Amino acid sequence: MLRAAAAALAASQLLAPAAAVAPAAWSTDLHVTGVVDVSTARTDGRLVVSGGSRLWLLDRRTGDLAPFAADTGGYPGGAGDEPYLAVAPGRTAAGGGCAFTPDDVYVIQQGPRDVLRIDRSGLAHRFAHVDGVDSLGGIAFDTAGRFGGRLLVIGPHLGATVVAAIDCRGGVEHITDRAPVMEGGIAVAPPGFGAFGGDLVGADELSGQILAVRPDGSTAPVARSGLPAGGDVGVEGVGFVPAGFTAGGVAYFADRSTPGNPHPGTNTLLRLDAGTLAAAGVRDGDLLAATEGGARTIDVRCAASCSVTEVAAGPPAAHGEGHLVAVADHPAAAGRPLPEASDLGAAARLQTLVLRLAIAAAVAAAVGVTAGAAAWLRRRRRT
Repeated sequence: MLRAAAAALAASQLLAPAAAVAPAAWSTDLHVTGVVDVSTARTDGRLVVSGGSRLWLLDRRTGDLAPFAADTGGYPGGAGDEPYLAVAPGRTAAGGGCAFTPDDVYVIQQGPRDVLRIDRSGLAHRFAHVDGVDSLGGIAFDTAGRFGGRLLVIGPHLGATVVAAIDCRGGVEHITDRAPVMEGGIAVAPPGFGAFGGDLVGADELSGQILAVRPDGSTAPVARSGLPAGGDVGVEGVGFVPAGFTAGGVAYFADRSTPGNPHPGTNTLLRLDAGTLAAAGVRDGDLLAATEGGARTIDVRCAASCSVTEVAAGPPAAHGEGHLVAVADHPAAAGRPLPEASDLGAAARLQTLVLRLAIAAAVAAAVGVTAGAAAWLRRRRRT
């Protein structure tokens, strides 16, 4: 009740973005063929970069890219244009009675609606299949604990978004089948992110809204981006600024080559250093979100209410995809995870119950009409 009231208060106080005097410029000096997404840091500090059909390990200190999972039995390539990925964090809760192995990579296969697991040695395994979606459009780990440390995926169906939680054994549970439209880079908010701490946060490029999905499956608006909206234009990727980032680190966002698009992309992994973002007002715990068209970037800060400031932009040709990832040079120690929600997926169960009752009522009504018509015909024949 208190969380719902706080979220309602925050939603009623959404602020339009403050105009940045001089937005910082994303760097385009790191070329990656087909780049479509980037992960958070592994325990060795390297990032996993998706080139669509290939995976790479990025050494942040040198900028060197090394092939990953490229041998026999490794990554088969993305099944779909946007095979987003997530790396199991070093600390995970035990959703499903076990734990995810740190540094395992999970990649969505859009068309087959499968999630692949790629272990540290580079071998690929089919991890889970998600029913009830047309495709898969986003993936993130619950790093705050309210979803029980599970892997979260999203996908479209019947004009809405399905949010599903996958435990460490590959068991899939729908959180909701009726979330607002969203896709791309998604992330779980840290505990201090106002009324939305522990919620799954994503973006709707069509409306420009930043949205939150609670563990029970209910949803709430976080903020209006104030940036251009529309297909292949609006807000695409989000990511939270980790503790310790503003003391030193780098933010990353994939800029995929998309020939023939109004934003054709530059085939680079965009970069922006922590000092530049801190000078623009970004603080640890904030949310960064960037558009697909032009990589225009906002900083969202939520306490009693949420404020929005534009802080950066890519080249006009940029075609942003996937997660916006901020990596600290020296991450601060993470606090204790939040307790797992006791009503996980309650909305999906309620939706299923309502649907079944509606179907039963429709069937009963149809049976009643049919029986009434049959009785009328019998009377008609007798007369």
